[in-house]
Amino acid sequence: MFLKKVAMAGAFALMGTTAMAAGHGCGITDGRVSIVGNEFPAIQTVGAAAVACGEGFTKNLTADHQQINVAGMSGNPAEYTTAIVANSSIVALMNEDVIRPLDDLIAKHGDGINKNQLITINGQVMAVAFMANAQHLVYRADVLEQVGLEPPTTYEEMLAAAEAIRAAGIMENPVGGAYAAGWNLAQEFNNMFLGMGGSHFKAGTAEPNVNTEAGVKALEMMKALSAYMNPDFLTHDSNATNAEFRAGNTAIMNMWGSRAATLVTAEGVPQEVVDGFAIAGPMTVGGGDTPATTLWWDGWTVAKNISDADAEATFLAMKAGIAPSLMEDEEIRTQAVWLIEGYEPTEAAVGVFAAANAGSIPYPMLPYMGLMHTALGAELADFMQGNESAEQALADVEAAYTAAAKENGFLN
Repeated sequence: MFLKKVAMAGAFALMGTTAMAAGHGCGITDGRVSIVGNEFPAIQTVGAAAVACGEGFTKNLTADHQQINVAGMSGNPAEYTTAIVANSSIVALMNEDVIRPLDDLIAKHGDGINKNQLITINGQVMAVAFMANAQHLVYRADVLEQVGLEPPTTYEEMLAAAEAIRAAGIMENPVGGAYAAGWNLAQEFNNMFLGMGGSHFKAGTAEPNVNTEAGVKALEMMKALSAYMNPDFLTHDSNATNAEFRAGNTAIMNMWGSRAATLVTAEGVPQEVVDGFAIAGPMTVGGGDTPATTLWWDGWTVAKNISDADAEATFLAMKAGIAPSLMEDEEIRTQAVWLIEGYEPTEAAVGVFAAANAGSIPYPMLPYMGLMHTALGAELADFMQGNESAEQALADVEAAYTAAAKENGFLN
């Protein structure tokens, strides 16, 4: 199972508005709809609009959705006709074969759903995305102006800017990064590794492929950047990194788009930080043209173990759940970086849209990617601390991953 290609923003085709009527509306004449998903506001909005299509349509939106969606879609017929998922959570549904390809429903009812919203795995559409996230450049425009530099578009330019800021005596540690040992450090490696042209696994297999030239170059760039970070960078997650930015201690960093809207709204942020705050798209690295970031999305699926009538009703209801008319509501517009016609990115959302438009690679949706992410998070800190070579650290990653993959049946 391998994600071939997905882009999640750009010029969306016009999506027609859908009727929300008592009885069966939204073009639905028969079938049932039952939704399971997370409970945050954007998903609540989608769920409410979808169930409004028919009397008796139901939703179970809960923080525990990942603990119940597989079981709830495994019966015949499935209890839930759709699960709202993200990059990582679709994997369990794929592994258990409880969701169906959507190509036939797209062909029949996909007018108004742009191809860039279609999550394609092994050549088949398995989900429709409606919101996005990514990491991208966040910077102090005023500080860069002081040293006469434009916002960096490559990590090499970021290093040069960091040196100029330090040399000018403006900041000692101008680079921020969520490099906390564990999940965060692994994610920063993933970004840099993909930007270097790396692939986590040998083609078509679960065999690890990170102890490569791309892996070594990714670690070397991360180490070079860390020389301009707070010395405690291996303890800094997104919260700590943002705190450094808010305090005026850093000027350039790679940060999540979902954090951007509130980055300088916290109480006590100095006015010069508020005024200088700016956002741009993700950077490239090593002369490549693939951004050194990953795209994340939320979207909806359709259960496999249900009737065709239920599948069609579910598709139409979920399509109504992401109707462009929702974007007429100001409160709804602020709930997410929406991939819906009529959504106009706020200033805080432009980085995520730039990431999508630049051809960024989605976070790998492979059944064994979680094991790789864990191994990276556990083994890379020794290199970042100068205790071993990049090659040794990556060999340790591959060994830890291989042991876990064998234990879980992905490798012999």
